[in-house]
Parts: sequence; C-alpha cells; structure tokens
Amino acid sequence: MKKPFVFGVAVDDAHFIGRKKEIEQLKSQMQYGINTILISPRRWGKTSLVKRVAKEVANDQLKVVYVDILYCRNEYDFYNTFASAVLGQTASRLDEWKQNAQEFLSRLVPKISFSPEPNHDFSISLGITPKTYKPEEILNLPEQIARKRGYNIVVCIDEFQQIGDFADALTVLKRMRSVWQHQHATSYCLFGSKKHMMSTLFQQRNHPFYKFGTTMYLGLIPAEEWIPYLCQQFEKEGKNLSVPLAEQICKMVECHPSYVQQLAFNTLICTKTSEVSEVNLTEAYENLLDENTPLFIEKTERLTAYQMNFLRAIIAGIHQDFGLAAIREEYNLGSASNIVRIKEALIEKEFIDITPDGIYIADPILEKWLQKRVF
Repeated sequence: MKKPFVFGVAVDDAHFIGRKKEIEQLKSQMQYGINTILISPRRWGKTSLVKRVAKEVANDQLKVVYVDILYCRNEYDFYNTFASAVLGQTASRLDEWKQNAQEFLSRLVPKISFSPEPNHDFSISLGITPKTYKPEEILNLPEQIARKRGYNIVVCIDEFQQIGDFADALTVLKRMRSVWQHQHATSYCLFGSKKHMMSTLFQQRNHPFYKFGTTMYLGLIPAEEWIPYLCQQFEKEGKNLSVPLAEQICKMVECHPSYVQQLAFNTLICTKTSEVSEVNLTEAYENLLDENTPLFIEKTERLTAYQMNFLRAIIAGIHQDFGLAAIREEYNLGSASNIVRIKEALIEKEFIDITPDGIYIADPILEKWLQKRVF
C-alpha cells in the first residue's frame, strides 16, 4: 500500500516537493565534476535531494556512488564502507564487481552475500585493515576505476560529519583532502545531518576541507509549493483539504519538510468525514506534540538549568542582547562568560540556530512543546 505522506526517511519522486533551483544547481555540479558541500538543518531533505539528482544524472559516462557513513566509528570502518560502496555501485553485475575487486584490490579476499531484495543483488564485506592497504590506496579507488573504465564518478557521502568524531580526526581529514584534491575523474558531494559540525568542517580556515568545493545551503520549501501537493494527497484518500487549511498545516510547523508530512498524515487519520476541519487539524497537531514527547524529554533532560533557562528566554521572545544585566537576572543565565558557554553547548547539541536576526530554537515543534508542556 502506498503511503499518502512520508516522513522520517528519504522521500521518493512521488513525495519530492519543490527544490527546482537546487536540483538544477546540484545536477550541473555533478555533471561538471564540481565538489559540493550540502548544508542544512536536520530533516530538511538533503538525502532526498541528492538521491533525486543522482537518478537524473547517472548514465554510462557518469556513475554516482552513495555512501552512508552514519555507523562508521573509526577510520577503517570508513575505508571498508567507502570501498564497498564504490566497488558495488560502479558494477551492475557480480562478475563485473569481481573484475573490479581483482583488478583494484587484488590483495583482499572479499566475502559476498546475496540479498533477497530485487534492487540489491549482493553485498560486500572487504575486511580492509592497516595490514592490507594504506589509506591513500582506498581513497584513490574511485579515481582508479574511473580512469581505467573511461567514465567519471561522483561519490556522495552522507553523514560526513561522523569523521569529526574519529580518533585523530584531523589527520584523517588531512589525508582525505590530500588525495581527493588531485583527482580529476572523481568528484564529491559531502553532506550530513549536523549543521554546526558540517559548517565547522568546511568553513573554518584551519580545517583541511576549507574551500574544498561549492557550498549549497538548503532553505525551507515555501508553503505555496506544499499546498497543491497536500490537497492532491488528501484527494487521493477521498478527503477534501481546503487551501486555507493546507496553508495552516505549513504555518503550524514553519514549513519544516518532515513535520509538514507528519502533520498532514496525522490530520488525514484524524479526519473521519470527507471534509477536513480545523478541529481535525488541532487534534492532529496535539498528536504531533505527543508523538515527539519521548524524544524531546530525552533531549532536554540532559540540559543544565542554565541551558533550559536560555531556551525559556528565547521562547519568551528574547533573541539577542542576552548579556544585558536585566535579561541575565530575569532568566537566571549567570555571568556574561557563562552565556557564551551556554550558546556554544546549545549550538553543539543542535538546539539553537544563530541567524542575522538573532538566536532561535532550531526545531519548531520542540519550541512549541517547550512552550506548551514545559514552560
């Protein structure tokens, strides 16, 4: 059964909304071999965008490799995941994969397992260790394959910020940059779910990946692009969602992509008649808060009293001048130097965003939850 709305996972073509400008830009950069750094807050659709564009540009002369390194805990976890993806996704058949493995990683005896899923014929376990291959050999693998086979490769690495948590991460990043910057048949699209860490890796002069490629910032998808999709999806389910209520769905979650889908789904299941009402939407919104309550409790219970006070000040409408004595005293924020530490901690934990207009809570539903259930 097809889902009317999709959230929590990458969306496919049927549920991919907007992003025409971003699609064209990323498509051009992949086709011309320009390294791309994709930055946005969590769950704004980076993975969906990359996979959508990858489908459009991939052909016999341009291979696109997608690598998710979320579960890589050290340098050689990364090399095994990286090499497995490159070998597996540049080969369309098992015999072609074997040929690549024998030609480019001849010192290994890989383990191959077959998948029952139709789109995944086999998976690879390489067992790369410091004794078998130097890091530079693995990092240069896509370039070797591309040059030998006469095509270009784009390697898309999801959750790239994980490398920042590796032991001696700076050395690993320097090694990557030193190899990748000399490749001409291979380009990279690097993105991840932690906006602050991604910005640090690519925008600070003292980091190895500074100016590695073109940086793309994903903005929110405007309500006018969501509304036709929302009304259409409700219509498919035999429900009538008015344009004003579709706009209200977007407004209630500030056009946050994942929350738009989730609130729309909640509204659909709360609607027992053919016509969606404001009562249905209100009930759906309360359900959205309830569904996220366990996660929000887990996140906020780790915060200090000062950090919670800082969030309370934001919710009360304070977005700048936190160092003023009156604000520090009213919200019990401590000293001016303590406020600096509070901000750094909340940015690191992805609770707040700093914008030209001031400091705001990054997650719109967390903000409403704090406002209604905590403060």
